[in-house]
Amino acid sequence: MAPIAKLHPKHTIFFLCDIQTRFKTAIYGYDELILAANKMIKIAKVMDIPVVVTEQNPKALGKTDPDIDLASLGDLHIATIDKTLFSMVIPEVTTLLKSRTDIQSIVIFGIESHVCVLQSSLDFLELGYDVHVLADGVSSCNKEEVPYALSRIRQAGGYITTSESAGFQLQRDSGTPRFKAFSNIIKEDKDNTKRSVQTLLQYRSSL
Repeated sequence: MAPIAKLHPKHTIFFLCDIQTRFKTAIYGYDELILAANKMIKIAKVMDIPVVVTEQNPKALGKTDPDIDLASLGDLHIATIDKTLFSMVIPEVTTLLKSRTDIQSIVIFGIESHVCVLQSSLDFLELGYDVHVLADGVSSCNKEEVPYALSRIRQAGGYITTSESAGFQLQRDSGTPRFKAFSNIIKEDKDNTKRSVQTLLQYRSSL
């Protein structure tokens, strides 16, 4: 029986994929995507989880949206990496991961679901990592593309989850010192989470 992939803070890294300013008017549910990304940034801070950001051809598509509060991460924001390859698995990323031998799980959120998120997921899986994609943290220009991309990732062995579920997996125990801070995030983001879920998951019931 294959091992069950669980999320543990010490063995997890977040990848924020290409949420750039030029996509703002093109991506379905873009504003809700920003809400979900900021929620994961807050969770990363509480859980002490490193975050890698990628930018697809930023000269043409702009930098990461400034509404995402990367500055609050401090040293946990370990890299922002430019790329032209659709996949995030480029030499700079593989070198970074090789230097962090404790990493087993990769949590992905960003755009586009059927292009960069899908190709990144397949490549990370091929490298032997557990890949967890946030269904309420990814989108595409055409919303109809998303469920097919997520289904393809699942077929390949990836895990489709949500920001809240991933957060609680990482927290795991309500008796730890960090639970209060984690609980505050869940409470403070309650309305934003509802908004993101209702917008980004409403057409994915088949998943």
